[in-house]
Amino acid sequence: MREREKGFQLKGARIAAISLGDMAYARIFREDTGITFPLLIDENKIAYNAVGLQNGSIFHVLRADNRAARMRAKAGGHEQHKLGRNPFQLGGSFIFAPGNVDLFAHLSATFGDNAPMANLLAALP
Repeated sequence: MREREKGFQLKGARIAAISLGDMAYARIFREDTGITFPLLIDENKIAYNAVGLQNGSIFHVLRADNRAARMRAKAGGHEQHKLGRNPFQLGGSFIFAPGNVDLFAHLSATFGDNAPMANLLAALP
């Protein structure tokens, strides 16, 4: 997201991330990743539950698509950060517009199942 933030800004959108970690974890994550957009903390999983994000399992780690995602991330210079409170929590990508309008929703099916940036950008008006 950090590398594509300008593209979102050019379309009038702002990025925010939500983390399950506490303030200390968020601070370390911000420093390690260099993100400048807001990183919100949801220690009680209120937002995660509201949008229906699921949990993975140890078996997800062994999936071929997860292994491929790890290899892509490593090739791109990314590395695993400290495990948070719930390392099996799956993520998602969402685009919300004013007036309580949902423009895009992607719930991750496994670790590393991220919405393609092109799809996120294409969902913006």
